[in-house]
Amino acid sequence: MAARTPARRPARGGAGRAATSGVPWTQAAPAPVVLVQGAEDLLAERAVERVVALAREQDPQIEVTRLDAGTYATGELRVVTSPSLFADDKVVVVEGVERGTDDLMRDLEAYVGAPAEGVVLVARHGGGQRGKRLLDAIRAAGGPVVACDPVRTDADKAAFVADELGRAGRRAHARAVRALVDAVGSDLRELAAACAQLVADTTGLIGEETVERYHGGRVEATGFQVADAAVAGDPGRAVALLRHAMATGVDPVPVVAALAARLRTLARVGAVRGRGAGAARDLGMAPWQVDRAVADLRRWTPEGLATAISAVAQADAEVKGESRDPRFAVERAVLRVAGAVER
Repeated sequence: MAARTPARRPARGGAGRAATSGVPWTQAAPAPVVLVQGAEDLLAERAVERVVALAREQDPQIEVTRLDAGTYATGELRVVTSPSLFADDKVVVVEGVERGTDDLMRDLEAYVGAPAEGVVLVARHGGGQRGKRLLDAIRAAGGPVVACDPVRTDADKAAFVADELGRAGRRAHARAVRALVDAVGSDLRELAAACAQLVADTTGLIGEETVERYHGGRVEATGFQVADAAVAGDPGRAVALLRHAMATGVDPVPVVAALAARLRTLARVGAVRGRGAGAARDLGMAPWQVDRAVADLRRWTPEGLATAISAVAQADAEVKGESRDPRFAVERAVLRVAGAVER
């Protein structure tokens, strides 16, 4: 019985805070009912496994059962949460609540009102309106909520990288973090794997040159160096990088997307330039992104930026089916972007 009581204490202490905004996955803890909510799968998986791991620390023999909400049948929850012959504690993880059957919603709502003794139930909800009444019931009952929202902005990705390295006892130069985000992109699993590789293979402060050594080829392959060269007004380097990327099997679509992203950043920063640092912060970008855009904009006129954006928009349509030769379309767009830079 001693193993059961500690499992509930973290949740009661943080229930009020969790019910309002949610806690990060690093603070997920066992409780009678834990809601893990959000579409970022990596963070949600970590939250669930952290709850399971903490429960196992208290009772290495604890029984763990996982239910798929999409195939749930009436009464399953009652069966898996019922006391065993030896009154062992249990963890029950319900995956994909947003896909849950009507039977699951009914059973879970009833369970939340009277959770079983010695059971930690983790409800994993990937987002959307399905099951909203159940989610409200969990919050109303004081169940902790673990927020696993998608990491969308580059500032959030940079913060994720810094946190990953920090939890491993490592630090990286700001330019190295920026280079890693540029190289690996938006997929959190890949960012986490890249951080793990750097932690395992290097020592000391991680610098930009280290990231380039391990992931420089990825930057080229994803088109970011192509976009950087084009925006810098260097058509020769931009085309050389583009042809190298194409030769290694890169599809034109992500290259055009990288061009569009760089130009959108210039346009957004250009629109608030002159309004002060506060306006730039409101864009939700990392400081280094704003600084780079401000530096780039010294060589761009509004007319040149409009020309470049138009060229990329045309290329976007062409590489998605309106042209018989998407490779030619993206190369022409790269040259037009580079040519729009003020000399």
